[in-house]
Amino acid sequence: MEFETPDYPMLLAVAAPAFLVLTAIEWFLVSRKRLGGKYDRKDAITSMTMGGGQLISDVLMGAISLGVLMWFWQFRVFNWGFGIGAMLACLLLQDFVYWYKHMAAHKIRWFWSAHNVHHSSEEYNLSTAFRQPWNNHFTGFVLLSTPLVLLGFHPLLVGFIGAVNLVYQFWIHTQAIKKMPRWFEFIFNTPSHHRVHHGTNPRYLDSNYGGILIIWDRMFGTFVEEREDDPVTYGIITPIASHNPAIVAFKELYNILKDAVQPGLKLHQRLAYIFGPPGYSHDGSRKGSKAIKADYVAKHPEQAGMQGLKI
Repeated sequence: MEFETPDYPMLLAVAAPAFLVLTAIEWFLVSRKRLGGKYDRKDAITSMTMGGGQLISDVLMGAISLGVLMWFWQFRVFNWGFGIGAMLACLLLQDFVYWYKHMAAHKIRWFWSAHNVHHSSEEYNLSTAFRQPWNNHFTGFVLLSTPLVLLGFHPLLVGFIGAVNLVYQFWIHTQAIKKMPRWFEFIFNTPSHHRVHHGTNPRYLDSNYGGILIIWDRMFGTFVEEREDDPVTYGIITPIASHNPAIVAFKELYNILKDAVQPGLKLHQRLAYIFGPPGYSHDGSRKGSKAIKADYVAKHPEQAGMQGLKI
C-alpha cells in the first residue's frame, strides 16, 4: 500500500529565526547578570557561523543522505505511512537510533571528525546549539539510520522527525536552567543532563547521549548525573584553539589524515587512526576517555565505581 508523501518543511531553517531571537535574549540577560552562564563574543559568533554553514550544507548536500535512505527504502519490510501513529512510533524509535548514533560519534573517530565541532566550544549557552558540522553528509553517518527505513518509515519522515529531535535539543544548551522537575529529569534530556554530555571532566566523558529522552542512557548504563562538587568544564580534550570557522569545521579531519599517513605504520594502525576511538595512538602517546577515567580513579580511589567512573 502506498501513501501520499507529505511536503515536510525544512524545520531547522524555519526554526532558525526563533533560535536567533532566543539566543540574543539570553545573551542580553546573561550580560546583565540576570541569568547564569557566560557569553564570549568571538565564540558565540563562531558558533552561529557554524550553524549557518550547516544549513547551507544541508541545502546543497542533503540530497546525498536522502538518496542513500531512498535506495534502502526499496528493501523495506513494512510501510508505516505518514499518519499520527507512524509519526509517534518514528519519534520513539528515531530517538533510540539517535542515542546509538550519538554514541557512535563519540566512539568512532571518523564520525567524531564531524561531531567534535559541536563539542569544541569552551562556553555553554544557546549559541552553542548552532555549532554544527559541515561535513556530516560525507561521513556515511546516515547509514546508521537505515534500520528505521528498512522497518518501513519513509526517509522523508525519518528526516523530519530527526529535525524535530534537533529542534528539541536547542533549549537544553543553557546554564540558565539548573534543574527541571524531578519526573521530567528522569524521562527527558534536560540542560543539566546535556551539560554533563559536553563536559571534559573525567566522570562526565562519554555519557548522556540522549536526544529527547534520557531513558536510553539510564537503561544502557551511560547516564551520569551533574554534580555540584564537580562543575562542568566544557570543550574537548585537545582544544581547537581557534575561532576560524573553517578550522573548527575541518581541524579534526585534517588531524585524522595526518595521523593515518605517518610513515612506518602497519595497515591496522592506519585504520585505527581513522575508525578507532578518539585518543587512539599506535605508540600509547595519547589517552582516550577510558584511560583518562582510569588515571582519575587512580588519583581518587575513593570515587571508584561511582557514576561515570566504573572502569
